[in-house]
Amino acid sequence: MDLKSGYPFWAVRNGLMHAFPPLEKDLNCEVLVVGGGISGALIADELCAHGHDVALIEQRDIGWGSTAASTALLQYEIDTHLIDLAQRYGEDAAVLAYQACAEAIPAICKVAAPFRDVDCHRMASLYYASKRGHQAVLAEECALRAKHGFDVRWLDSEAVQAEYGIRAPGAILSALAARIDPYRLTYRLLMRLHTRGCGVYDRTVLDTLTPTPRGVTATTLGGARIRARHVVLATGYAGQRWLKPSVARNRSSYAFITDPIHQDLLGPLRETMAWESARPYLYLRSTGDHRLLIGGEDDAIDLPARRDRRVESKTGKLLKKATKLFPHLPLQPAFSWGGTFAETHDGLPFFGPHPQWGPRVLFAMAYGGNGITYSMIGAGLLRAGIERRRHPLAELFGFGRLR
Repeated sequence: MDLKSGYPFWAVRNGLMHAFPPLEKDLNCEVLVVGGGISGALIADELCAHGHDVALIEQRDIGWGSTAASTALLQYEIDTHLIDLAQRYGEDAAVLAYQACAEAIPAICKVAAPFRDVDCHRMASLYYASKRGHQAVLAEECALRAKHGFDVRWLDSEAVQAEYGIRAPGAILSALAARIDPYRLTYRLLMRLHTRGCGVYDRTVLDTLTPTPRGVTATTLGGARIRARHVVLATGYAGQRWLKPSVARNRSSYAFITDPIHQDLLGPLRETMAWESARPYLYLRSTGDHRLLIGGEDDAIDLPARRDRRVESKTGKLLKKATKLFPHLPLQPAFSWGGTFAETHDGLPFFGPHPQWGPRVLFAMAYGGNGITYSMIGAGLLRAGIERRRHPLAELFGFGRLR
């Protein structure tokens, strides 16, 4: 599955950081993680850190799937508003999901702390109303978050203009957000696991899975056989090929990154990511080398050739919107790209077993705009399942909510 188009910045900037060997012989392990992107890396790291015998396989080079195209905005704010989740699942469940995302951000920063070159940096998040008609909804959203202890502040139009130079009817300013280089963190985690004796294999394609009551046998296209007690399918947006029917719809999103911009010109954007209430939404955030990463212009295209052809025109539209928002900034695109992402019906992920495969095959589908944040939550959720412990989000983030 071709998951990206153009020139994703992380892969260009970092290159191929390490070549892992392909799996060429049979293997036994407790948990087989399938997928060498940021989700697989976080899950494998969590399991190995708690004493589990883990092996990981990836069909491409490590990090070369959707992770390379990720824009890596680490937010607790789910694409579905808290007020809408509360109407669907009840206020307690909705708050639980938001609180888990809030707790995941410092957890990711803790995981990244030993690696000083992954551009992990805490930020704020400005969620502004694109239209006057959106103001009341955002104000209600802000009030419900504040009620449940989230560190938020409502900015009226004058405050948004004065503090950020954005003309908007109002905005929610959240104190909790972060940024990261997801491609580099993926490599750093898996290189460390490999050094510690964990099996990490790239260019190894999973062919079949045969679950039994006591374990799972996986075979690769190269003929290797892997026997494991559990298999975690962290194959990103390609994961739906293992399920009938699919549980999300694949779409395409687009982004570009600028040349470095002087810090004085960036002003508050150095420490605050911004995104709008329109759907699809425009978003932007800075990097450690003072570039702006600008994305959006999502569409329903899931054909690589058509997505390839749209990168240039989508970049032009993003540039036009961002320039209108910040006319004083020199927003010269340095690299631009498009990538596949998936949306669920409610903006929540899926983690855990599916009836089609039984209890030994676990899915890690960190779909939506909170992919990396969800992956951090999913790492703990899946570990709890493997260790036969209850997890408070197992039902809400499981396939049972489809019933």
